[in-house]
Parts: sequence; structure tokens; C-alpha cells
Amino acid sequence: MFYFERGSLMDLYPAIDLSGGKVVRLLRGDYSKMTVYSDAPFDVARTFKNSGAEFLHLVDLDGAKTGSTVNIDIISHIVSGSGLKVEVGGGIRNFESLERYLGLGVARVIIGTAAVKDPEFLEEAVRRFGARIAVAADLRDGLVATHGWTQTSPLGCDDFCKKLERTGVKTVICTDIAKDGAMKGVNTELYEKLTQNYSMDFIASGGVSTMYDLIRLSETGVSGAILGKSIYTGSIDLANAVAMMKKTD
Repeated sequence: MFYFERGSLMDLYPAIDLSGGKVVRLLRGDYSKMTVYSDAPFDVARTFKNSGAEFLHLVDLDGAKTGSTVNIDIISHIVSGSGLKVEVGGGIRNFESLERYLGLGVARVIIGTAAVKDPEFLEEAVRRFGARIAVAADLRDGLVATHGWTQTSPLGCDDFCKKLERTGVKTVICTDIAKDGAMKGVNTELYEKLTQNYSMDFIASGGVSTMYDLIRLSETGVSGAILGKSIYTGSIDLANAVAMMKKTD
């Protein structure tokens, strides 16, 4: 059974970024520009569920920097009790971490830094776990960022996506870092190019600020969109957004 069966025009992934056990948001990936929104991550996840969400995008920011499963106890609680289908990223760079998350019941794990630094690990992960492996393509000025966005590799977006497609990756979470947390709209040109040039499913992240942004993204062909600061500040009502994206047969 594949956990992320499409049931809408575009799937919506409200996001929880964890740091120090709290729900936070960064501005353009800058850890020095962190806003704390809640010290109760599980309650936030349940609020998303009560708003009609099916999915949750969950990132361990501490793990992204250190390469370890820092917030796994909190994540386990959310996975087991929230009622959401959870995808998790942040610091998954070896099979021990990957299998710990999948063993918790995480629907999909997201490999970021290791997809750039250790392509053999990614290849084996895809071979063993198939569609339960996604890759994060975090882009800064067209180059792929790593280590929780604290470093930038020399690898360009197209070269990276070509490698991922050859590897058999099914889902790519693509973030335009310049847009992330800035509340200034989305880079639709980027997502149109990606969906036209590659057969993988792309989930858009970064800059979603209004319902109009969601409409524009759904027209690019992406399979989903991540909602972060917009739902914490109230510029997008999650329940309304979920209802808007539902298929009407």
C-alpha cells in the first residue's frame, strides 16, 4: 500500500519544524532568524488534523545540522497519535536513522544532505524502500544546499534532478530557499520547469502566502505544496485551503 495516494487537486502538507522540542519557523533557512510558534508540537499536529489535513511535513532542524535523530521521541508521539500521514526529514544520513523512522510508522522519509554527499546510500534506500523514500532539493541561487541549508554544494538543480530520476526517486520536495518564510509568493516558473522536464512528483515549498499562491501552484502540475508560516500567521486558513483543493467529481 502506498501511503500518499492522491485524493485532491494538489495535496497540502502543513509543516512542523522542530528545534529544541518546539515548533519554529526560520527565515530563508537562517537559524539566527528563528520564530517560536509553540512548545507543544503534538497539539499543533492535532490542530492540523482537526482542520481536515491528511498529511504532515515534519522536519527535525536539530537533526538536519547534526545528522542525528534529535527529536525522535516527539516525532514518535506525533506519528502514533496525530492521525496524520507523516513525512519526516532532517539528518537522515544512514540506514539506522532511516529504519528507526520507518519503524515508527512514518509514511515517508526525506533524504537531503545524504542524497548529495552519499549517492550510494540513496540508491540502496530507493532499492529497498521504493516510494517511501523522498529527496529534498533545497535550492539557493540554483544550487543544492545541504546540512540544514548551512552549506551550499556546487550541484545545480537540473544535474541533481537528472541523477534522482535515474536513481528511481519518485518524490522530490523542492524548496526555493530565497522564498522560504518570506511570505512574498512562490516561484511558479521553477515548478513549471521541473514538472515539464521530469517524471517525478514534485512538492513545492517556500513562499506560499495566499490562497492565490496555492491556485497558481496547482496549475504548475506539482503534486503537493507545503504550508508553513502562512498557516501560523493566519494568512491562509488551513481548513479552507484543504477544502479548496479537494477534487469535485
